[in-house]
Amino acid sequence: MGKFKPPKIHKYGRGVQECQRCGSRDAVIQAYGLYLCRQCFREVAGTIGFKKYS
Repeated sequence: MGKFKPPKIHKYGRGVQECQRCGSRDAVIQAYGLYLCRQCFREVAGTIGFKKYS
């Protein structure tokens, strides 16, 4: 078999940002320095002061 190659370390792009709550790397909200994925943001948005309209 082939040798194992370690994953590439990215310096920029979508794979760099990481959710501070769960560690997910997809759909990370960076606005206002949040760095939360959209699922975590929906769970904690009310407690950190965001309001849902309509």
